[in-house]
Amino acid sequence: MDIGDDNFDPTRGYPPARPFGSPRLCRGPAEVCDANPQLIVSGELRALHPVFQIYGRRQVFSGPVVTLKVFEDNVLVREFLEERGNGRVLVVDGGGSLRCAILGGNPVVQAQNNGWAGIIVNGCIRDVDEINGCDIGVRALASHPVKANKKGIGEKHVPVNIAGTRICDGEWLYADTDGILVSKTELSV
Repeated sequence: MDIGDDNFDPTRGYPPARPFGSPRLCRGPAEVCDANPQLIVSGELRALHPVFQIYGRRQVFSGPVVTLKVFEDNVLVREFLEERGNGRVLVVDGGGSLRCAILGGNPVVQAQNNGWAGIIVNGCIRDVDEINGCDIGVRALASHPVKANKKGIGEKHVPVNIAGTRICDGEWLYADTDGILVSKTELSV
């Protein structure tokens, strides 16, 4: 199922992005790694270090990556999630800060309604109960009750380095309960 204007329902938002069982990827990350050792050796396929907690109802998600680099500021995060997601995954490098949350429940609800497949946060989130009720995949280092600054400082569509991996805009991210993979191209196995 492709996400587009024809699929928008004003009462429910966009339909969920395709899961692994779709033509995009019919196996989980562990099986993809086992089947593609040459892609791992070449660096075409990379696994993020296992540092993220799992949030949201969607434990399995994938999609093209959009990158954002911020530090203890969530204005640009909110701006991205107000856009149509079209099955994309927002990867936010929050500098690994554990001093405040750069993502909360309201933007995650908006992301779900706008058709984002998932959000990866190299930092903290808050409103965990609300996020866990959303049909979207979220990964973050931890939860924190303190809200972020609102200065609007950051960089959009730049390479980010998180969890031991360089991630670029336009790459593909695949996540399930075994971990997170990033590929230079869309995988179909």
